[in-house]
Amino acid sequence: MNFRTGLMLGLACSAMGVASGAFMASRPALIPPAWAQEAAHKDSNGTPASNTDSNNAETVRMLTLLGTVMDIAHSEYVSPLPNKKLIRNAIDGMISNLDPHSSFMDAQQLKDMQDEMAGQFGGLGLQVQGEAGHVRVVSPIDGTPAARAGIQSGDVITMVDNKSIADLTLDQAVRKMRGKPGTQIILTILRPKTGKQQNYTLTREIIHVQIVRSAMYGQTGYIRLSEFDDSLEKEMRKAYNKLVQSAAKTPGKTLNGLVLDLRSDPGGKLDQAIAVARDFIKEGEIVSIRGRHPEGNQHWDGVGKDITHGLPIIVLTNAGSASASEIVAGALKDHRRGIIMGDRTFGKGSVQTIIPIADQGAIRLTTARYYTPSGRSIQGLGITPDVPVLASRDDDTLFTYHEADLAHTITNTDGKLPKETPRTDLPAFTKTVERLPPAKWPAFDPMKPETDFQLQQALHFINAQAGGADAAHEAALLAHPQLPPQAHETASTESKDDNAAKAKK
Repeated sequence: MNFRTGLMLGLACSAMGVASGAFMASRPALIPPAWAQEAAHKDSNGTPASNTDSNNAETVRMLTLLGTVMDIAHSEYVSPLPNKKLIRNAIDGMISNLDPHSSFMDAQQLKDMQDEMAGQFGGLGLQVQGEAGHVRVVSPIDGTPAARAGIQSGDVITMVDNKSIADLTLDQAVRKMRGKPGTQIILTILRPKTGKQQNYTLTREIIHVQIVRSAMYGQTGYIRLSEFDDSLEKEMRKAYNKLVQSAAKTPGKTLNGLVLDLRSDPGGKLDQAIAVARDFIKEGEIVSIRGRHPEGNQHWDGVGKDITHGLPIIVLTNAGSASASEIVAGALKDHRRGIIMGDRTFGKGSVQTIIPIADQGAIRLTTARYYTPSGRSIQGLGITPDVPVLASRDDDTLFTYHEADLAHTITNTDGKLPKETPRTDLPAFTKTVERLPPAKWPAFDPMKPETDFQLQQALHFINAQAGGADAAHEAALLAHPQLPPQAHETASTESKDDNAAKAKK
């Protein structure tokens, strides 16, 4: 019996199951959900709705076409093909072509993801995304081999160990990059900004993410969030309390503001994004999610606390700030609780749900969109900075990589949602902020904060906003920035294992 015949027999059995009702409960996977709904809406004579016949006929035609294509491939392909491979290819295409973040994982891939969460894989510390046959870097993770080597958001991985990965799926490419800790790997990277390719020789490690780092710069606190892992908010509060204690060591001094650095933070857990935003926003909506089924829509509000007691907050973002990072930035922006500085964020405003399928694996499926407190969708648009500041003079927005650049990305909405309006509450000296570093600004070194132009602009901005004795001087520095003295790190969290709801190598 060929596949087409078997498929049609299966459809006949499914139809009988719908009629009896019992089959759907025992074998729901064989019944197209739409058909089940249509069967439930038949009138007392069993007559279906007016469009049921045409819908079912089209479904049967397409399923018959699927069976015909499989039969031809099975019998005529240059080498023998097992039906299992053909069916798996069909499933992969069915789900992965919906949008960039939906995928099917078989039992082994699901186990790999669970092992990755437990830190069992040696990797490089990259968040990647498949795009039209390419593997593109969303962001490197702080303190990992990829970050130390200088791999950047938007880079395209073209070869692994001098072999092209153009014909591999994202999962296959990821498997090639994983390996035993301590082993070396060569990545060939194409950087769109320059059009040049470069080889990077990296050594795989068990990836441990330092999810929170903090420092004192004068009287201004600095907290960097690397990803929204399970304990992020708890660790962030610990870091903030240490900053408060450090500032209080100077008689008569307290914190004058906070820089919250979300650059290249690819996101993570929704509950952690909500918890972080609630630490700064007392009341009102933090975020909402809306999906296909209204009963599943949800929203979350502030809970009456602000751990900073109203201190000025600058939020640093770039194109690698995605998902949970954008939820926090969007909430702080809409509530006028923080000023967003840097580059436009990635624009991943969709929610993925892991749906297990017995012992066969699971589907990672996009089921909803995120919305900021003002009702704007993040999807494909991201969060626009209130104060645009580029990291370097050679940054080119034409080569900046965002969600909207991905193949099959889902639409934002129907276009009827609120538009983003420019802020009118920014201080007058905002107009003096330079978008680009001076011509002789030193090359960025992650170990030297004084070379970080975006950070320095944020620090000067807070000092000017604080209105202290040196406010006029700080405002002038915004127009003509100079290198400040080295900062002193005061707090950091324990390392955390990789969180693998995302593809990490």
